[in-house]
Amino acid sequence: MTEPRPLTTSWTTPDARTLRGVLAGDLDYRSGDDLLREVTARLAPGLRDVRLHFGSLDFCDSYGLSTLLMIARRVQGAGANLHLDDRPPVLERLLDMTRTLDYLTAPARKDGQGDPD
Repeated sequence: MTEPRPLTTSWTTPDARTLRGVLAGDLDYRSGDDLLREVTARLAPGLRDVRLHFGSLDFCDSYGLSTLLMIARRVQGAGANLHLDDRPPVLERLLDMTRTLDYLTAPARKDGQGDPD
């Protein structure tokens, strides 16, 4: 078994309507809450796209998936769209098994109100 890798993130705003986050390491019970706080803190009026890049993600457990589901709710609630880019096989397999990719990447409602729940 390999040693867990802490999740690291780097953030850029390629334009005023896009937030880009690059994730590396493990998205799990140790890192999920921090990632949720980081994304939530960066949601701003006028933001239309949140692009999370997972090309260097090594591991994602059920807590990491739960974190992504909460991020999707918050992003959609802010009227923006979530994109999960460069998904490695470990994440692709988890999303496929749980059938959550379509929910996570559903377009935000046009009225900007996101999920009514």
